Amino acid sequence: MLYIGVDLGTSAVKLILMNADGTIVNTVSKEYPLYFPNPGWSEQRPEDWWEQVVQGMKELISNNDHNQIAGISFGGQMHGLVILDSEDQVIRPAILWNDGRTGKQTNFLNEVIGKDKLSSYTANIAFAGFTAPKLLWVMENEPDHFSKISKIMLPKDYIAYKLSGVHSTDYSDASGMLLMDVKNKCWSKEMLAICSITQEQMPKLFESYEVVGNLKPDVAAMLGLNASCKVVAGAGDNAAAAVGTGTVGDGRCNISLGTSGTIFISSKEFGVDENNALHAFAHADGHYHLMGCMLSAASCNKWWMDGIIGTKDYPKEQADIQELGENNVYFLPYLMGERSPHNNPDARGTFIGMTMDTTRADMTQAVLEGVAFAIRDSLEVAKSLGIQLQRTKICGGGAKSLLWKQIIANVLNLKVDVIESEEGPALGSAMLAAVACKEYASVEEAAKSIVKVIDTIEPSPELVEKYEEKYSKFKKIYPSVKELFDSLK
Repeated sequence: MLYIGVDLGTSAVKLILMNADGTIVNTVSKEYPLYFPNPGWSEQRPEDWWEQVVQGMKELISNNDHNQIAGISFGGQMHGLVILDSEDQVIRPAILWNDGRTGKQTNFLNEVIGKDKLSSYTANIAFAGFTAPKLLWVMENEPDHFSKISKIMLPKDYIAYKLSGVHSTDYSDASGMLLMDVKNKCWSKEMLAICSITQEQMPKLFESYEVVGNLKPDVAAMLGLNASCKVVAGAGDNAAAAVGTGTVGDGRCNISLGTSGTIFISSKEFGVDENNALHAFAHADGHYHLMGCMLSAASCNKWWMDGIIGTKDYPKEQADIQELGENNVYFLPYLMGERSPHNNPDARGTFIGMTMDTTRADMTQAVLEGVAFAIRDSLEVAKSLGIQLQRTKICGGGAKSLLWKQIIANVLNLKVDVIESEEGPALGSAMLAAVACKEYASVEEAAKSIVKVIDTIEPSPELVEKYEEKYSKFKKIYPSVKELFDSLK
């Protein structure tokens, strides 16, 4: 049988067609616009997502036996607020994960309701990108829209609804709403009350590998698929990527170098750090995970290359970097503010340490190293919980750079396993569809069968020692300039 994985990203939707043994038969990518109606705002039209998913799916399956397609599942951008009225029509454009308008609401939740209460209700504290602050913003600023809300959804779940007619979400994606009791896997009555919404307005909760329904007959006919094709809950993009890299079970790690950056640690047991510096979320394998999320990762390198020095030749720029562990230029990669572990939307990107002999290569190296150091900040929090790691998988656009992988390996002192497929959330979501259709007995079984490590970058003891010294300096920079960031607002 064949399985479709849909990765609903921030700039494009990527669709893959996978057969039962994990071989990718076809891939299609379709872009859609981002809208910035005010400084710091970030929105998209759910209708644009649906239009491009439909077109992409038709292209994806055009040369294959449509009757062989057994299931469709999803990975998707997290935290976005999609609101539907009583006719299931979109009320307003979706407010995305990287939207920064909710500073007032985030402060209300953290300071007035209180971080301790939020953590007891949801295992997390409020971040500007989470869904609950967005709901409060709509209630305060668009009361007419708020009064029309019949269903509250996340981005990928809107696509699942359009396919199946079922209002659903999964535990991993719902974990990032600040509306779910993560430990007990149910909607938090306290948080719903705080946000003035009811349980009836929330979608039904599923495990990521559970079937939510079948294709609606009219949608099946439009796509040319069998109406018995199953629609599977899927997962938030990071959990789906973790499935696609085999980061399932207990004590596995994955680093994603995408637009944002994450360090993702899977666990069979629920756990949360006392300062809520890491997100404590449900995982797509039915268990839990801890995740540190930085808002700008590979996007820092893109900003530096494309926007500042004006080149698309990334390999050439990196070829001029010769000495690792010797750079005296440091970069704070907070171009969109920062989430883990600082939770400061007012943090900003910062270079420090330049002298008259600083080169273009030094600056480029500082950007790559700054992202690695910021990921290590989250790793240090995990270590404080007693989590000990020896190795990690890696995925995302930044993972195509051998140099960056070497820097990651030595800054974090971890073996970095490179996997055969770089499809990330799209592959993970297709694997979830295969599990739901009983192709595999569990997500772990699917990962063992499909995910293959093809290379490992080993840390060098000499470089690890050098980077230990560099990191000890890096971690002092943010506390030293934090007040300055506050004054630059």
